[in-house]
Amino acid sequence: MTELHLWLRHEVRSTERRTPIVPSDARRLVERGVTLTVEESAQRIFPVEEYEAAGCRTAPAGSWVSAPATAVVIGLKELPDRPGELTHRHVFFGHAYKRQPGAETLLRRFAAGGGTLLDLEYLVDDDGRRLAAFGFWAGYLGAALAVLQHRGRLAAPLTPMAKDELDALLRPAAGDEEFTALVIGALGRSGRGARLGFLTAGVEATPWDLAETRALDRRALLAHDVLVNAVLATTPVPPFLREADLDDPARRLRTLCDVTVDVGSPLNVLPIYDRTTDWTDPVRRLRKEPPLDLIAIDNLPSLLPRESSADFSSALLPQLLQFETGGPWGRCKDRFHQACREFGIVEGEFRHV
Repeated sequence: MTELHLWLRHEVRSTERRTPIVPSDARRLVERGVTLTVEESAQRIFPVEEYEAAGCRTAPAGSWVSAPATAVVIGLKELPDRPGELTHRHVFFGHAYKRQPGAETLLRRFAAGGGTLLDLEYLVDDDGRRLAAFGFWAGYLGAALAVLQHRGRLAAPLTPMAKDELDALLRPAAGDEEFTALVIGALGRSGRGARLGFLTAGVEATPWDLAETRALDRRALLAHDVLVNAVLATTPVPPFLREADLDDPARRLRTLCDVTVDVGSPLNVLPIYDRTTDWTDPVRRLRKEPPLDLIAIDNLPSLLPRESSADFSSALLPQLLQFETGGPWGRCKDRFHQACREFGIVEGEFRHV
């Protein structure tokens, strides 16, 4: 462990305020002999001074490109387009293993530089369960935004806030009409978060999971006013909604939040839209009469950056402390090479094995 050098990079997406390592956990890593370099970032919810106080080194934003070859670069969301050759081991959510748009380009950048992607989505235990995830907060915020939109109180552009501020907005007010809500994937992390978000808003959502989706009752689905999808499909399944369903005259569904946001993937269970929404324009109207509004934001937990970062970091910390020896990282590496083979990328080009 004494030779591990982690390099916490600045996030290039302007709305990304989360971090995979919070200062308190950074201190624990340093105390265990890990070298941790933290890039400066004006948008990160925790200022770089807190990392300095925890014993971390600091570096300018974007300087990971010239980090020592043995450093492990860690972040959350997408890398900048340059450099074209990625030479380091990178830990982040790559969104490249289900043939999403840009997946092959990203993997070939690693091939060109001899680097490796250790995708956080595939950091799993022996039974395939995720070891560190933002799912709970993604679900909570998905339900929260859906409620606010349905009640006509969602203000754009979206801005990060603390949970108590959000909860104050969610509580029902005089004159709010009752509505029905459905959470699909209700037993998973995101689903549990969504159900709690609805409860905070005074709504007890109908919970659907595997049993209900094996023989999907679309008429029952369309009979709900609000839907949050929290299903992360790993194998192809029949879509939950089709274009024809949106034009069903019996449709009561008015507000849809897709927490999973698998747009562009062949595993997408909601192939009824072709682009995400964002903080500036969080809602897209899919149908005018009767109205159907879509929310499909792929970094929802960044709206509660402090709470979501703290939860994720506490789960990731033990895995980082076992970085060179733990089985989960080996599984990450194997999944990376499998994805490369699927795109016909020659594995012999990679330096880290």
